[in-house]
Amino acid sequence: MRLNNQYAAELLGTFILVFTGTGAVVFNEISGGQVTPLGIGLVFGLVVMALVYTLGDISGAHINPAVTLGFWASGQFNGKQVAPYILAQCLGALLASLLLRGLFGVRGNMGATLPIMENDQPLVYECLILEIILTFILMLVILNVATGAKEKGLFTGIVVGGVIALEAIFAGPISGASMNPARSLGPAVASSNFTAFWVYIIGPVVGSLLAVPTWRFVARSSEPTEATKPD
Repeated sequence: MRLNNQYAAELLGTFILVFTGTGAVVFNEISGGQVTPLGIGLVFGLVVMALVYTLGDISGAHINPAVTLGFWASGQFNGKQVAPYILAQCLGALLASLLLRGLFGVRGNMGATLPIMENDQPLVYECLILEIILTFILMLVILNVATGAKEKGLFTGIVVGGVIALEAIFAGPISGASMNPARSLGPAVASSNFTAFWVYIIGPVVGSLLAVPTWRFVARSSEPTEATKPD
């Protein structure tokens, strides 16, 4: 029963993330820009913050296949649960995007993450590197605030949500600031636009996995040595 609850929480959490986050993009299209890019970034950050506190004790509130893989690579997540978690996340994202399409029709790209165009060409490889860096930062932050002292964990939602809002605001206009393959999958299916979709699979996964050895090195370096331990 506990496992079923975890999978349901991941499905529900990713549904809420994609419905509200990409919904903000759709509503910005419908309203003629009233939500604004700044507002879209804040929606993504705030909903993640709320979901961490709402679902964190049930499933860990990964709501992101790249985060699930990062936790698995760091040795903090059971490998047998990786596939069911990712399946639940992708299903939640698909349901959210298809519901938005059913309610409002196809509006623009339905919040799909697409590389910015320059001289009529998408900046595919630039956005790939950007997505790797963005997800690297996100996963490094998650690993550092989600483990360790209880006092640090109390602020997990605020810190993680803040990082997502920050990255969405400054990088969203360039790559879409996905950092989440499931978040990119839903709108791509709903809009039938898979332009450079591979970027939003490979980028977040690579960035998340690169964060793990960096986190281990930083965590090990911060441990007190015999010379610095208090008496």
